[in-house]
Amino acid sequence: MIEVHGLTKRFGRKVAVDQLSFQVRPGVVTGFLGPNGAGKSTTMRMMLDLDNPTSGSVRIDGRHYRELAEPLKHIGALLEARAMHGGRTAYNNLLGLAQSNRIPASRVDEVLDMVGLSAVAKKKPKGFSLGMGQRLGIASALLGDPEILMFDEPVNGLDPEGIHWVRNLMKALAREGRTVFVSSHLMSEMALTADHLIVIGQGRLLANTSMADFIRENSRSYTRLRSPERGRLEDALRDAGFTVVEAEDGVLEIDGASTEELGELAARHGIVLHELSSQRASLEEAFMRMTAESVEYHAHAGPGGGPTPAGPRWGADPGAAPGADRGDDRRGEGI
Repeated sequence: MIEVHGLTKRFGRKVAVDQLSFQVRPGVVTGFLGPNGAGKSTTMRMMLDLDNPTSGSVRIDGRHYRELAEPLKHIGALLEARAMHGGRTAYNNLLGLAQSNRIPASRVDEVLDMVGLSAVAKKKPKGFSLGMGQRLGIASALLGDPEILMFDEPVNGLDPEGIHWVRNLMKALAREGRTVFVSSHLMSEMALTADHLIVIGQGRLLANTSMADFIRENSRSYTRLRSPERGRLEDALRDAGFTVVEAEDGVLEIDGASTEELGELAARHGIVLHELSSQRASLEEAFMRMTAESVEYHAHAGPGGGPTPAGPRWGADPGAAPGADRGDDRRGEGI
């Protein structure tokens, strides 16, 4: 388990992380979300003692990371795929990590096979695409067979097959009772992967809740109805005490009613329905609603409606590791 208590980090007058407290529990995939500049990368670096907090503390199974004699056996992390030595082979990169943590060399072959890099084990990562570098970084996180896994943008640069593999890997690790903590900007992917969410904005905790509760509490759920007898349907709904919202294309929207209830009402009045569907906001919509006041870098429409190129580069937490800002274009899978 990861325990964060009152974690604060200042860079001069800039407060990157502000009195942050939460726990990451085993057995579930916990998503770590926040707008660009929210303090996610800085928080994850402090978890691994790569940055010292101004105040507060982080415990990995009750101990500071620096107190772990063989840390890769306790926690595996992918924060920056390009952190590998580009002039050493993929195998030798992992072998050096294994030897420093008294991990058998046979484990190197196991994790290379697990992430699909056995065929390029003798090649140097400087020639890898971003997707292949991500796989090598995931292999390093798995090397010590740890109980805690921490990933920052693990699917960055992966092709659809690779994304599917990472998603299933994280779920399988959680089912084994491990602690899985993952940060990503891909809301659609996070919605398919995470069971629990920790959301921060401007370094402060905004939410610590289940995925289902987060979406329910930060979005509107409603039922859509469409009928060739719209007038009759609308009258029947209003007579039954429902508030009717008229949407585009002849659609009626009703809050606070189930599809069963509305379908039975239409049937009692002999009204034909062409659509009766329950609508719930996506994770992305719920996230945008919650964090609207916490976005540090806003894009503004330029000529033609596109974002203006001026302004701060999006994404980098102050003091974060090089490459933490992933706004640049990268190559996908392949070598």
